[in-house]
Amino acid sequence: MKRRWRDLYSAYERQLLFGALVLLLLLSLTSNFRAPEAQAVSQHTIDSAVQRTLAEQVLPSPAAKVFAAVHGAIVQVRTSADALEYDEYLQRASGTGVVIVNRGKILTSLHVVDGAGRIRVVFADGLESDAKVITRQPENDLAVLQADTVPDDLAAATMRPKADLKYGDVVVAVGFPFGIGPSVTAGVVSGLKRSFRSANGELLSNLIQFDAAVNPGSSGGPLLNAAGEVVGIVTAMLDPGGGGFAGIGFAVTIETASAAAGTPPF
Repeated sequence: MKRRWRDLYSAYERQLLFGALVLLLLLSLTSNFRAPEAQAVSQHTIDSAVQRTLAEQVLPSPAAKVFAAVHGAIVQVRTSADALEYDEYLQRASGTGVVIVNRGKILTSLHVVDGAGRIRVVFADGLESDAKVITRQPENDLAVLQADTVPDDLAAATMRPKADLKYGDVVVAVGFPFGIGPSVTAGVVSGLKRSFRSANGELLSNLIQFDAAVNPGSSGGPLLNAAGEVVGIVTAMLDPGGGGFAGIGFAVTIETASAAAGTPPF
């Protein structure tokens, strides 16, 4: 009888031992599959990752982003003295304009179209159309054109209600200097509230002075801020020696240009 109890007790011990071994095995497996604790990311690691991304992925320049935002609204303005002249070789590429309403209303400089018998505009997609002057503002060298025909998907530039420019702000000029373009140049605001006497003797005031390169043919094109908004209309450059751009360009402010175009939406 004592032997039987001893045998049963030994069997019970063996079961307990087996159960303990199984439990230990399960705990071991569970610990192996447990997710590792999150490691704190250092600022150095973040900075290194950002620098590596910037080195591998070249970002577009500010001027490239501005041009991408406005290029569909830039037009070349061509004029001829004879309203019946249809020979493109006798037309002159005299300036630039910027679309301010997608129905074909274009803002430009008055001296670009003044005295022309015929005005033609060339849109970004290559479509050409006759245009007429619907507004003149000689005291600010501004004109508004209306194109007879416009592209179906014509884009209009965004005009900033108020320039709010400061010395040193980045600006971009887009136009057709010497008929070449559209051409993009970039610079900074060099001065504000400048005055300049135009070739026809008109004293222009409250102008933006900037150093982005402009030349004959750039007149009427937009001066844009870093967000691609029109903050001025290029009107003149200082050329004391007659040799081309000397680093001083002038633009009519957007406040003046908007007044010439009419109350938004113009």
